[in-house]
Amino acid sequence: MIERDAAGRALAHLVLIVGVLIVAFPIWYTFVASTQSVETILRPPLPLVPGGEFAENYGNAIFGGMSRIGGVGVGTLLFNSTVMALGIALGKIVISLLSAFAIVFFRFPFRMACFWMIFITLMLPVEVRIMPTYKVMVDLGLIDTYAGLILPLVASATATLLFRQFFMTIPAELVEAARIDGAGPLRFLRDILLPLSKTNIAALFVILFIYGWTQYLWPLLVTNDNRMNTIVIALKKMVSFADADTPWDMVMVTAILAIAPPVLIVVLMQRWFVRGLVESEK
Repeated sequence: MIERDAAGRALAHLVLIVGVLIVAFPIWYTFVASTQSVETILRPPLPLVPGGEFAENYGNAIFGGMSRIGGVGVGTLLFNSTVMALGIALGKIVISLLSAFAIVFFRFPFRMACFWMIFITLMLPVEVRIMPTYKVMVDLGLIDTYAGLILPLVASATATLLFRQFFMTIPAELVEAARIDGAGPLRFLRDILLPLSKTNIAALFVILFIYGWTQYLWPLLVTNDNRMNTIVIALKKMVSFADADTPWDMVMVTAILAIAPPVLIVVLMQRWFVRGLVESEK
């Protein structure tokens, strides 16, 4: 039995290692390409070890400007993407938390009708309502602004549903005890619900940050100024139909820098993320 368990663990570790190598190899290959010159990249086969252009390529990308995207540096693109992703993630969490709190703990007319109206918006993603949303942004003068990037994507029926389901597990005795102690609604939310919801908030933050970071269609429509582009939009603009016209060294650098923030968020918050998804006892 012990030998069988040891063999099973060894096989499981082998499968995991192979899976990690399969997933990580394209990222490593992109990193290696980002440290090479354009001539080396266009002349196969590409080496599997980093080259000597690391400092020059990354320095030019971050602090310099690239002609194909209007002379904007990757530092500006990263800032735009970070503002958008943080705004969407934090906005979705705050709005969903408050809406779920109102639906669960307050009694008002058409309470469930309001919830189902929020839930039905799951069938209306931004791609379906993109033309009227774009018209509203134009009328409000929000084209090429951070508000225009964030506001149309800031509501989340999914997060509202998740918070509602969690709040419904809060014992009625806890709510009654808070009332007896004189805690008002906002104090109950701040002192009791928020601490109990921290793992859910962390898990949602990771998911929503990546959702905001990887947006392509809406930023493409709502930004005309190259200085307001996100890094995902800039990557598409940098690639030409002809290999010789594409600065592949800068493309690879930009791709690596585009991957880094979401990966960092997942690595730093992985424990909270997993707990928020699988924890059942609150």
